[in-house]
Amino acid sequence: MTDADMSVLNEVFDVIMDRKNNPVEGSYVCSLLDHRKGINKVLEKVGEETAETILAVKDNDRAEIIYETSDLLFHLLVMLAATGITLEDIAEEMKKRRH
Repeated sequence: MTDADMSVLNEVFDVIMDRKNNPVEGSYVCSLLDHRKGINKVLEKVGEETAETILAVKDNDRAEIIYETSDLLFHLLVMLAATGITLEDIAEEMKKRRH
């Protein structure tokens, strides 16, 4: 059993939501959320980071797996924010699957 403190995901999600609701010029999150391609830009990044994570796993490169998974999780959080889905929504779904 792991006791990993995942509160950092909440903190990062809160920052992403703040950028969504209060855009800041020069913000990477804002550049994704306000991109001319719309949600497609966010999804492109999710796809890119997914592929990079897969390749890191294939290469069995622990440091790169951690790095790329962090990028993937970040971009998934941006995707959730863009679609109006909260971490609470995800947590509830995960709880349903535990039983």
